[in-house]
Amino acid sequence: MSEFDTPRSTAQDIWVDHPRGRLFSRVWSPTDSDTGVLPAEPIVLLHDSLGCVELWRDFPAELSAATGRRVIAYDRLGFGRSDPRDDTLNLDFIADEARSYFATVRRHYGFAGFIVLGHSVGGGMAVNCAAQFPDDCKAVITIAAQAFLEDRTVEGIRIAKEQFQDDKQVDRLRRYHGDKARWVLDAWTETWLAPAFADWSLHPVLPKVNCPLLAIHGLHDEYGSTRHPELIGELSNGPARVEIIPDTFHMPHREKPETIVTLVTDFIAALP
Repeated sequence: MSEFDTPRSTAQDIWVDHPRGRLFSRVWSPTDSDTGVLPAEPIVLLHDSLGCVELWRDFPAELSAATGRRVIAYDRLGFGRSDPRDDTLNLDFIADEARSYFATVRRHYGFAGFIVLGHSVGGGMAVNCAAQFPDDCKAVITIAAQAFLEDRTVEGIRIAKEQFQDDKQVDRLRRYHGDKARWVLDAWTETWLAPAFADWSLHPVLPKVNCPLLAIHGLHDEYGSTRHPELIGELSNGPARVEIIPDTFHMPHREKPETIVTLVTDFIAALP
């Protein structure tokens, strides 16, 4: 039996008030800290375009137990158990998440320094958090993040949009997003496929990232080639490490959780 069979952490659900609506969040804390004193900097998780707190599954608990840190995840507004929204995402929504919603979660929990980890579009948001709060971000970790709109990215989203024409596929989203499922789907496909979004990239923001960075990517990621983590590592202004995981697609933390938790834990343990 591995340590992953019995996560050594406890979880608490907490609501966060934002001017535009309530955000659902969950915090995991390790239960067997040797000293009883946790590191001041929590790890904050930012989910992907169809994600939410529940879809991180066991990963946050495993990460908390392995690192000995608090792990905080929240549903972005319109997702999961957070309040609904009926607007369309603006073209600056990735940077806006850092400025507005992440900043609100940070104030609510009362932490100054932090480590931020984002999956897929959450990775782009994590990069923006590091750039927005350069004095407080101790490290940034991206998993399967996009750095620009590659042909593979666009084609992957188009294929997914076709697949979601099947109501059974939308029903899968309703398990996690309820009546918000259709909005969640459109917020992903219609935003990323919009002609006006074609020039989006992380190029302008990556040079503002000064902290250590770990970019993790599956070799066979259907939404982006290995050029994405390579570019994230090249353009970041701090020390960067790129890890390409073989035999892995767009969900490395679900496909190979032990590998990813170990990578992240070792990276954090080596921080200055």
